[in-house]
Amino acid sequence: MISRRDFLQTSMAASAILGASSYGEWGRLAAQQALTQDQLLQFDTFGNVSLIHITDIHAQLKPIYFREPSVNIGVGENRGEVPHITGAEFRRLYGIEDGSPSHYALTHDDFSALARAYGRVGGLDRVATVINAIRADRPDALLLDGGDTWHGSYTCYHTQGQDIVNVMNALAPDAMTFHWEFTLGSDRVREIVADLPFATLAQNIFDNDWMEPSEDFADYRFFERGGVRIAVIGQAFPYTPIANPRWMFPEYSFGIREERMQEMVDAVRGQGAELVVCLSHNGFDVDKKMASRVKGIDVILTGHTHDALPEPVLVGETLLIASGSNGKFVSRVDLDVRDGRMMGFRHKLIPIFSDVIEPDRRVTALIEAERAPYETELTEVIGRTDSLLYRRGNFNGTWDDLICDALISERDADIALSPGVRWGPSLIPGDAITREDIWNVTSMSYGSAYRTEFTGEFLKIVLEDVADNIFNPDPYYQQGGDMVRVGGMGYRVDINQPQGSRISDMTLLRTGEAIDPAKSYVVAGWASVNEGTEGPQIWDVVENHIRNRGTIDLKPNTSVDVIGA
Repeated sequence: MISRRDFLQTSMAASAILGASSYGEWGRLAAQQALTQDQLLQFDTFGNVSLIHITDIHAQLKPIYFREPSVNIGVGENRGEVPHITGAEFRRLYGIEDGSPSHYALTHDDFSALARAYGRVGGLDRVATVINAIRADRPDALLLDGGDTWHGSYTCYHTQGQDIVNVMNALAPDAMTFHWEFTLGSDRVREIVADLPFATLAQNIFDNDWMEPSEDFADYRFFERGGVRIAVIGQAFPYTPIANPRWMFPEYSFGIREERMQEMVDAVRGQGAELVVCLSHNGFDVDKKMASRVKGIDVILTGHTHDALPEPVLVGETLLIASGSNGKFVSRVDLDVRDGRMMGFRHKLIPIFSDVIEPDRRVTALIEAERAPYETELTEVIGRTDSLLYRRGNFNGTWDDLICDALISERDADIALSPGVRWGPSLIPGDAITREDIWNVTSMSYGSAYRTEFTGEFLKIVLEDVADNIFNPDPYYQQGGDMVRVGGMGYRVDINQPQGSRISDMTLLRTGEAIDPAKSYVVAGWASVNEGTEGPQIWDVVENHIRNRGTIDLKPNTSVDVIGA
């Protein structure tokens, strides 16, 4: 008798041939704008349950460019495993033709040229069209939002998240979980949650006073769909108080809470759940480990690390689905659930090519209404770029090179530090840089640009600490985003060394001298998690720098020497 895992593996193997777990025809089209909406949405309906997954939208209402990372290093058991494969190697793994739409959507090579050919991606009015099409085919499909939704734009900042909340409500999700939402402050989060017409789920958020699960969020929610009793369990980002300012939400504690997740799975199974879905913001590698240790989860819809994978990853009997970020993709997963068990699936990662997908007029009108009071400020041109500006990669992105240059010049510093956050759209050479573009890569509720002094010894401690957040071989100890970006200095990092021994050869670029552990250096940075940080807002610092330069033309950044990757 075939085991359930063998059955699912057979389903995955067949899907690679039939297109059930890949792009469908769009992944094999020639490098020309010959796509149609019907091709992007084509799907052979399967089974009796459909899940729709979106995540890490970061308040991007309008179409954007978004370049995938060129460097995404895996460590420990995840070395050389997806999603830690990029570029040509990624295309070979999935059989993607060079120059094809999927080349543009999923990898970084030739990005500027392909962006000109295929255009922008995303836009929540286009996402709405895709969701509506899936619901027309499967009316009771579940729409699940993985969080990092109410953060990341000019209008989101100025409305305290209300603009994106209003637009997302029009898409009618069934449930969501959280991360950057908490940087609005806990009072504002509770205010929004109280008015939401859908479930807010996070089994791992506890009340700090009582050390009991917070009553502000549900652990899970049951849904009856396709004749199946479905339990969706929420998992907020476990390291929110480390990655973001704890003082903004002091009444909550987080954590992975693996044992409690197992209790929740057992509880919903005991209540008759035939399908268990974890709506997670753990990050891919953390979810992969959790899937190997928590038994009984059928599907993990993973978020936080912004990975976009054209096929699910099977861990034991659990499917991991990664749906990208910034509104660039929508995942559809059809499941065959029989006799209380998931027996097969079909999956499609749908790219939101904004020139191909017809926008939903109702959502377009809502987006324009939300933006209208700010249109003059949003569209003001501050400068132009002759360089590709992007922000993904473990070590450097040109947007953060530009931000570091701005911090050094505007704050008269020796060294600049910019956080290794993953959010932020791209611009291609020749683009105007508007105020909205600057805010798309700097908008946050703690954006003060500090100026202080660090000793060389303390600089090394900072770099070592962040490096361990990324390169600790145990995913449960990977607490950060990408590596902190640096300006004005270089260093060597050996990712295979233990904490405290990864960073060496720190150099002050202005003089070429080695950074002295005992000497103090003027350091400018932003996004400090410390309460009361003083300084101008980072978006003003960057805007002034771009105005002074007029046109941005960045040289390749070779200041970081990576060993062991």
